[in-house]
Formats: sequence, C-alpha cells, structure tokens
Amino acid sequence: MADSLRRLVNIGTFTVLQDKLEKWLSDYYINTCDQNVARGCEIIELNAKVQGQLFKLLSVCASDGGMYGGANIIKSRLLPWLGQNFFTSGGSVTADTSLSVLAEASAKDREFNDLQDMYEKSMDDLERDLQSMKTENQDLRDELADTKVELDRSMRASTSEKMFTDVETQELRRKLAAAEEECKTLRNKAGLLNDYQSEVRRLRDDIALLTARRDVLQRLPPKDISYDVNGLSDSLTSYRYTSRITTPLAIDDPVQRVRQQNLVARFNDMFAQDRLDALDTLRRYSDDHENNQRIIYTAISEAFSTAKLAFRQFKMKVRANLAKTHYGPETLEEAVQDYVNRNSDLYDLPGMVSDVIRALNRNPKIFLPPDATFAIVQPFIREACKLAWQMSALAHPIDIAASTDAELFDDNKYRRSYDSEYSAPLVNHHIWPCLMQGIKTLVKGEALTRRGASLSSSGRRSRSPTRALSPTRALSPSRAFSPSFRSRSVSPLRRSRSPSPRRCLSPLGRRSPTGSPSRRSILRSSKALRSISPKSF
Repeated sequence: MADSLRRLVNIGTFTVLQDKLEKWLSDYYINTCDQNVARGCEIIELNAKVQGQLFKLLSVCASDGGMYGGANIIKSRLLPWLGQNFFTSGGSVTADTSLSVLAEASAKDREFNDLQDMYEKSMDDLERDLQSMKTENQDLRDELADTKVELDRSMRASTSEKMFTDVETQELRRKLAAAEEECKTLRNKAGLLNDYQSEVRRLRDDIALLTARRDVLQRLPPKDISYDVNGLSDSLTSYRYTSRITTPLAIDDPVQRVRQQNLVARFNDMFAQDRLDALDTLRRYSDDHENNQRIIYTAISEAFSTAKLAFRQFKMKVRANLAKTHYGPETLEEAVQDYVNRNSDLYDLPGMVSDVIRALNRNPKIFLPPDATFAIVQPFIREACKLAWQMSALAHPIDIAASTDAELFDDNKYRRSYDSEYSAPLVNHHIWPCLMQGIKTLVKGEALTRRGASLSSSGRRSRSPTRALSPTRALSPSRAFSPSFRSRSVSPLRRSRSPSPRRCLSPLGRRSPTGSPSRRSILRSSKALRSISPKSF
C-alpha cells in the first residue's frame, strides 16, 4: 500500500493533470472546437487512470482493516456519490438540491462572466484613455521641444549681443583707465617740474648769497670777520630794490602765499613727527608724561618768543640802515620787507637755541632728573626756532596764540586730547600751540582739559634738583620757618617771568659769557655800519 501510494506520488499524475488543465485554459480561445474536445477527453482519460489507481488504493486500504474495514466511511461518503452519478456532494443531498446547486453555480458563472466583460470593457476604455493621454503627452513634448529650441536661439542671440556689449564696455573702461593713468603721470611730472624749478630758484639764491659772503670775507681782514655784522653789511651793500607788479606787503603776494603754505605744512609736520621724537627722547629720562608735554609746549612757545624778539631787532636795524639811503618810488616798509624776503636766513640760530634752553631752566613748572638737561631736546628746539623765525619774517607774520593754564577752553583754537575730560571747561595744560595770523586761526592746537584745573596745580610740583639751592646756601630749619624769611619768599608764579630783552641775542654781535653782546662786538658793528657808503644803496 505504501509503495503504491509512493509510486503514485512520484509519478506526479495530479501535477501533469494540473498542467494540462492550465495549458488547455491558455489555448482555449486559440484552439478549434475539435482541439478543445480532444483536450477534454485527454484530461478525462488521465483522470480515469488516476481514479483507477485511487480505487485500487482504496480497496487495498479497506482490505487491511479486515472484512468490514472502512465500511462505515465507504457507506457514508463514497456510495452516495456513486448512487447519484456524482451530482451531489453529500450522502443526504436530494436531486432537487443538486439542481439548485447547479443553478447557483450557473448564476455565479454568468455573474462572473458579466464582471469579466465589464472588466474587459473598462480595460479597453482605460487603454483608449491611456492612448489619448500618450498622444497629448507627445504633442506637449513636441511643443516643449520647439519652445526650448526657440528659447535657446533667443538666448544665444542675447548672449552674443551681451558679449559684444561687455567687450565694448571693457574696452572703454580700459581706455578710460589708461587715460586716467596718463593724466596722473602728467600731473606728477608737472608737480615735479614745479618742485624742480622752485628748488633751482632757491639754490640759485643761496649760491648768490654764499658767493657774496665769500667775496666779502675774502676782502676783509681776519680780525674784522663777524658773521652777523658782515653778513648784514654785505647784503645791505649789494641790495637793489627791483620794481614789482605787486607790493611785498600785500596779503596775496606770491612770496607770502608760497612761504605761508610751506610753513604751515612744516608746523603740522613738527606736530606729527618732531614732537613725537622729542617725547621719545624725554621718556628715556622721565616717565611723567604730563611734564614731558609741558616741556615740549614750553620749548616751542619760548622759541617763538625768542625768534620774535630777535627778528624785531633785526628788522629795526635793517630799517635804520635803509632809511639813510632810501629813495622812491616804493615806500620804506616795502623796501625793508623786500630785503627781509631776500635775506630771511640772516639770524643767529645757536644764540636763539641757547636763549630757549635758558628760558626752560628758569621755568618752575617743568623739571628733569638731576642727570639730564634740557639740551636733550636741542634738535626740536633748533627746528622750532627756524620755523618761528621764518614765520616772523613774513609780511603778514604768523604767531602762536597766547595761553595760560586753567584758562577757559576755546573750541575755535584748540581740540581736546584723547585723555581729556570732555565735560571739563578748564584747560589743565596745553600740548601744542594754536597757529594764528592776526585774529584768524590757521591750525588748531591741542590741550588737555580736566576738572579742578587751576594755576596752582603745576606750582605744587617739586622743582628739578638741578635748579635747587646749592648746599652752601642751604637754610637752617630755624631760618627757613622764620616769619621774616616766609615774608620774603617769592611765589612760583612771579618767578615765571618772560626772558629779559637784555639776555636775548642781537643779530649784530656775538654773545658774551653772561648772555649779552660784548662791547667789542658792538663797537665793531658800529664801525662797519659807518663805513657803508650811501652810494652803495
């Protein structure tokens, strides 16, 4: 039994039967009627063979159970099918029930066929719709392709036009840049040419002046050589006034305008460079920044005071000598100013520097350590004296504004420093002077403002040990605190008086060790001036 069942399974008859049924279904609409009947008979034959094998297996199974083995099952399940010719599925099913089952089966088949027809119809409709959509999609694609082609054509045309425009714009910009560069080069060359011409004129004047001095020094005996007197006498002897279109006293005179512009620029350079160099030098000896600023401001203020006094004496001497021989048509003042313009370098620079240093030593508001003197800022003082003399020698001189500590801050003349108290109305100390021409402010100065600034703030500062009383004149404690001595003490404000005119250097004579012109130099200057013939003018 088991072998027969295994052989039936191995043969795969039901698989072959299933394959044939599926193949018949797939070829049903293709085959003819005879072919379909033949296929059905073939499947029935195969099914009969399978049923024969199954009945054989059934009998073998029943014989294994004895005479009545499996009888109940055969009676209840197999005999009803055999008695009703396989029309019913149950042993108790009647012929009417079989017919109703067949009717239901046929109705279901019709319903299934209707659904299949409907499905096939809907599929046909969907296929037609899909085909129409594909057609429309293809039309849209063709239209999009045409639009892209047209857009590409327009973009190429616009790109070519833009390219031409960009090329023309770049070419114009390149030409404009080249023209600007050429214009800048020409301007630089013109400026250099003007500078060269000015420098050549200045050098020619210097050469002529030095040549005249050399000739005079060669003619005079060695004992009669004196820088200031001979230089002034030689220049006055060779001086000839030439007619000019404009008067040298005019504010728009070329000499006035050019020199004023250069001197103002030099004043700004001194603030930006020379002042900082002097502060760096002072910082090596003193860390008191405020005191260093006071030293710089006092130095340039004393330089202007000394230069103005020296120039006033120089101008008075020139006027006195020219008045003896002057004749028209120009005025005496025009002749004096013309002479000053031509001989603006006839001054005693070392003497002015010495006067400024002495004035700094007398000032009680500034100080230096014992191992330093105010000569450490001599380069700055020298440049300040040069600038002050040149500004004083103008027809319309330039001067610095007068100032004092604890004065009311003036926005028109000064600007506050970075470390000032901007709400303070009083000036604690000045850092750089204000440059003025009459009542007109040319360049603003710089000041530091603080609250509580007063005139006595700087007086409380200890004086430099270099200017203290010598040990031989030191006072005993009893005398120092005596009422009579305190009544004779001098206030620091009274000691800061301006330098005496007798201690300033005259441009006509050398200085004596005491600071005043020696008697020999004065006599020599008078003899030299009396020896000048009126015809030389």
